[in-house]
Amino acid sequence: MYNIQTLNKISQLGLDQLDSKEFVISTECDNPDGILVRSADMHQMELGSNLRAIARAGAGTNNIPIDKCSESGIVVFNTPGANANAVKELVICALLLASRDVIRGIKWAWNLTDADGDVEKLVEKQKSQFVGPELMGKNLGVIGLGAVGVKVANAALKLGMNVYGYDPYLSVQNAIDLNHAVQVVDLKTVYAMSDYITIHSPLLPSTKGMINEPSLDSMRQGVRIINLARGGLVDDQDMLAAIASGKVARYVTDFPNNTLVGQEGVVTIPHLGASTPESEENCAIMAARELSDYLLTGNIRNSVNFPNVEMARGGVARLAILHRNVPNMLSNILTLLGKEGANIENMVNKSKGEYAYTLIELSQAITGETLDHVRNIDGVLRLRIIKY
Repeated sequence: MYNIQTLNKISQLGLDQLDSKEFVISTECDNPDGILVRSADMHQMELGSNLRAIARAGAGTNNIPIDKCSESGIVVFNTPGANANAVKELVICALLLASRDVIRGIKWAWNLTDADGDVEKLVEKQKSQFVGPELMGKNLGVIGLGAVGVKVANAALKLGMNVYGYDPYLSVQNAIDLNHAVQVVDLKTVYAMSDYITIHSPLLPSTKGMINEPSLDSMRQGVRIINLARGGLVDDQDMLAAIASGKVARYVTDFPNNTLVGQEGVVTIPHLGASTPESEENCAIMAARELSDYLLTGNIRNSVNFPNVEMARGGVARLAILHRNVPNMLSNILTLLGKEGANIENMVNKSKGEYAYTLIELSQAITGETLDHVRNIDGVLRLRIIKY
């Protein structure tokens, strides 16, 4: 039995993916085998010796100590695309909020209960102060053509917009899903051509504060910017300065903070990007399945720190070896298995940056002594034998 700890409320549909014959689920567990988490901050959390995997029910993993997990042989999963439709729909809403001063108009109309005179006449007299442009015919720049960015780009075409997309790591599948009418260009062109820009990049050292004074200066006058990805992608002070100068007409963000709330020209949405029942269920289901598959079979799908590796069952047991991506690692492992005369039915080895993963399907049992020898190879982070 595997012990699974939940650090946040996880949809029951997700928890139902974990077979009760194989898994025990609880909110309190001293040393779990796996963790299901949404937004809980794990950076100060002690990671027990039994912990083999963490599954984040969502795309971002900033709340998880990735480097620490990698060095401990703990596989971290996320759920790319599970909340993509929910975010796409909010982006469409944000495009409209960026165009017309709907929020301020609603606040103004709300206060008409105390107004003197005919409300209808007041509305007709004052409505011009909330005027904004239509989306049709305008240029939209989409920075990041992942699961969300592709859906946004395709939807914007249906709204009659001209769409420019940028992604230096565009995957084959996302390229296939992307409507051929979307023009994939460099970032400089996105900045120069766009009336609206929506950001869908991960928050990395290379992307932190990417929307800053220099990038804003290269954009069109009166550009409207949407950020439902990560707050750290935008330099808030530079954004406020650009709004004050008129360079940015409106900034819509899903990440309110002390700097942005109540500022003229800023629409702050209370982090609602993935806040739909459907999204929470999709994320929970995907996360639970990833966790279950890894613990039961060793297969890895959608890991952020180790390579994706899947292999069908074919022997009596398999070795799951997480290790550093260094020369001679595979030959050292195979040499030790060969000394015992172990027959290998199948094997998959893949790497991801500094780390690698090897799955070996065995046609016979293997001694604990040999397993210890493999564990002791310099660079092996964790070894697990999965018996059928």
